[in-house]
Amino acid sequence: MDKFEHKFVEVKGGLKIHVAEIGTGSNVVVFLHGFPEIWYSWRHQMIAVANAGFRAIGLDYRGYGLSDPPADPSKATYSDLITDLLEVLDSLDISKVFLVGKDFGAMPAYYFALKHPERALGVVTLGVPFMPPARPINFIDHLPEGFYISRWQKPGRAEADFSRFDAKTVVRNVYILFSRSEIPIAQENQEIMDLVDSSTPLPPWFTEEDLAAYGELYEKSGFQTALKVPYRSLGEDWGVKDPKVEIPALLVMGEKDYVLKFPGIEEYVRSEMVKYYVPKLEVIFLPEGSHFVQEQSPEEINQLLLNFLAKHT
Repeated sequence: MDKFEHKFVEVKGGLKIHVAEIGTGSNVVVFLHGFPEIWYSWRHQMIAVANAGFRAIGLDYRGYGLSDPPADPSKATYSDLITDLLEVLDSLDISKVFLVGKDFGAMPAYYFALKHPERALGVVTLGVPFMPPARPINFIDHLPEGFYISRWQKPGRAEADFSRFDAKTVVRNVYILFSRSEIPIAQENQEIMDLVDSSTPLPPWFTEEDLAAYGELYEKSGFQTALKVPYRSLGEDWGVKDPKVEIPALLVMGEKDYVLKFPGIEEYVRSEMVKYYVPKLEVIFLPEGSHFVQEQSPEEINQLLLNFLAKHT
């Protein structure tokens, strides 16, 4: 990973946000990670777009990876992520960008485009469609108490669960759980970490070296901010009414991604109801795609991303 340049950009509150860069093109692509990811989860895509003549930027959200947490790690919000991104772009003197978001990274990607339309050229998201603020798909009410998001929304519950293991093991377990096609749901007498047996191997596309890179960073950051955003910030007021994302957009959904099984999600995407909010959206389904499709099938995702960028540059 020595091709990447690393720097820290100071944002409001004196926090330093870690930024990884590769490429020197005049067109810029910003990558926004999900949970439990960091900038490193975009390594394959960042190299690919840099080789195609773009400048690729991946950052760790506040409280993730090498970025500073807020003074109270539990006080982070989605709006903070958008403000941080704007300040990073201003600091780097970047006026317009393509945004690529994975998992909950779809939300800051889309809402950045809504709040700062003059700064966004296009949006690509993996695994999560645009979610409207006024009429959210309330899948949590339709899943059992042991649903992992319900569990992790409760302050202290995930912290106690995770604290039984080192950070590397927590990341390992989440990668194994989230790469399956079943929604992670624990029984009443189980915690979420108990759903993974210690003998279960990592997915074949995620190496021990990859795991070590994640584990080292989570040893530094811990999980407190990462639990606040996304899980404990769902339902946040974005200050946007009747949103319409008018720029070009692409959604890539793996058909073996457990998120597609959340109540209402598949109908929302396949019926094209999502296009009410994102009229210029193209949707592509990958038959073998999991929740970590950009790491599982990097060449396929790279080509889809490069096609989108070429079409709209």
